[in-house]
Amino acid sequence: MSADTSSSNKRKAPSATSKGGYESPWIERYRPQTLDDVVGNEETLVRLRAIAEDGNMPNLILCGPPGTGKTTSVHALARQLLGSSYSAGVLELNASDARGIDVVRNKIKGFAMNKVNLPPGRHKIIILDEADSMTSAAQQALRRTMEIYSNTTRFALACNISTKIIEPIQSRAAILRYTRLSDEQILIRLKQVCQMEEVSYSDDGLEAIIFTAEGDLRNALNNLQATQSGFGHINQANVFKVCDQPHPTTVKNIIDACLNGKTNDAVKEMTALWNTGYSCSDIIGTLFKVVKAHLGIPEAMKLEYLKEIGFCHMRIADGVNSKLQLLGLVSRLCQKVEVVATN
Repeated sequence: MSADTSSSNKRKAPSATSKGGYESPWIERYRPQTLDDVVGNEETLVRLRAIAEDGNMPNLILCGPPGTGKTTSVHALARQLLGSSYSAGVLELNASDARGIDVVRNKIKGFAMNKVNLPPGRHKIIILDEADSMTSAAQQALRRTMEIYSNTTRFALACNISTKIIEPIQSRAAILRYTRLSDEQILIRLKQVCQMEEVSYSDDGLEAIIFTAEGDLRNALNNLQATQSGFGHINQANVFKVCDQPHPTTVKNIIDACLNGKTNDAVKEMTALWNTGYSCSDIIGTLFKVVKAHLGIPEAMKLEYLKEIGFCHMRIADGVNSKLQLLGLVSRLCQKVEVVATN
């Protein structure tokens, strides 16, 4: 989730611990309260600001990867629309926990029927997180509820994949698409949080957090807090101990061996990495990211490498996740050098 940018330099850092003496999650402590504080996806936020100014919110479907600010944006919009009536006028349900038809019939319908004092021209707002996890029957019931209570209630459905929402609901809602945040956007927010929390960090530590987050700001803040709690200093070595991902330097050595046609060296490095206990999916995911960011690979070769890694990833996702898959991938990557060289 995103943190508060506009006021980050004006206020003191909140208390490090909550009532029970436990440290509160930074993703909640620095969750944006207004649309102007949300990071990234500026085109989508422009549409939400226009809705906030107009005051007439349509039904919304917000789709995109996790940690990009979908649910936070809806809550910020609801605060701007409802003001002091926010707590009474908003119902949030996580559809991955409560996704059956009974929830639609009881909780959602009951809230839609309740009379709540709201500002003139405003509607009650029902936020359904992980809406793509709802059963088909529940979505059909929700469609009917959206029709009946359209005069008093608006729905905001947050999901990762919009195609899992049935067509009748999609046609009744405006679809807003979110994309992963850029490295620069995440870096700015991480530095703000480090300043607020007086965190000791090095540049390579923040780079490692960005590498592991993959455009997910919630993941980045969680990793930052976990590393700070465990080691008290953010550097590359500490981050990879906490995140438990294959170290990109090790993976880069494997790629470099493949580029130089040194099959035996690449196989030895891959075997050593496998023996440390990482799963196939961990290794193949880091391979993809390292190749994508590798500046020393010609563009044609990089495309060939990414294609081979993609095919291997597909086989691993289908359940064929043995060491043999990774060694076969390494040998094919070594062969690609010879093929491209002869062409």
